[in-house]
Amino acid sequence: MDKALENDIKIFMASRIAEGISLSDIQNEVNEKFQLSMTYMDIRILAAGLDIDWQAKAAAKAEEEKKEEETAKEEAAPAEAPAAPADGKTVVEISKLMRPGTALSGSVKFASGSTADWYIDQTGRLGLENLVGNQPTQEDIQQFQVELEKAVYGGR
Repeated sequence: MDKALENDIKIFMASRIAEGISLSDIQNEVNEKFQLSMTYMDIRILAAGLDIDWQAKAAAKAEEEKKEEETAKEEAAPAEAPAAPADGKTVVEISKLMRPGTALSGSVKFASGSTADWYIDQTGRLGLENLVGNQPTQEDIQQFQVELEKAVYGGR
């Protein structure tokens, strides 16, 4: 490939990357626009030579995905509020959206009044995050596990 064509491709790629287009899509566009048959690896090699702060782009993309996930979570929230924890019950909800890196996720409102997000990762480990309120008591955790099992397995 001659230098002029390579420079044209790099300029095109830089503009598309700035727009947030994936390298895979850029590969297709380059092949179509320049009537070439470049592999993904060819595109990666050219992209590596561009003056782009890849870490900043990755951080911006992660932040954008987090905002999209939060927006989707808000939109997927049921219209009516679940039973209030004040009645002494732990309430477990399963999210309809799959969070990256999890097999299952949702939220919990503990009987003690605290709330948190929960997840089960790809290896089956259960975790809590984004805790609001006091640390759940041992009773809270036990009731959470019972309610989670009911929610997942339908009370079997």
